[in-house]
Amino acid sequence: MIPIRETSAGVSFSVKVQPRARKNGITGTVGDALKLALTAPPVEGRANQAVIEFFADFFQIARSSVTIASGESSRFKVIRVSGISAGQVHQCLVRHIAE
Repeated sequence: MIPIRETSAGVSFSVKVQPRARKNGITGTVGDALKLALTAPPVEGRANQAVIEFFADFFQIARSSVTIASGESSRFKVIRVSGISAGQVHQCLVRHIAE
């Protein structure tokens, strides 16, 4: 499982984004990062917006609770989620992997 860090600003974890994929979804891990496939192209911030929308829906929280802490112009990003604990993030990921 990937490292999930809990800070005063929320929970953060690393993601490697694969834009222009066939469908949206978590497809595995790459090193210490989740691998996230997105149909959105990496143009005009569309892939970044898709990352935020994906994790807001995935964790069932408001889009304003999900931010890209670093890596806005890179495939490797650090995602910060507020309003949810590291344990809840871990449970959601484990449940998704088990499906």
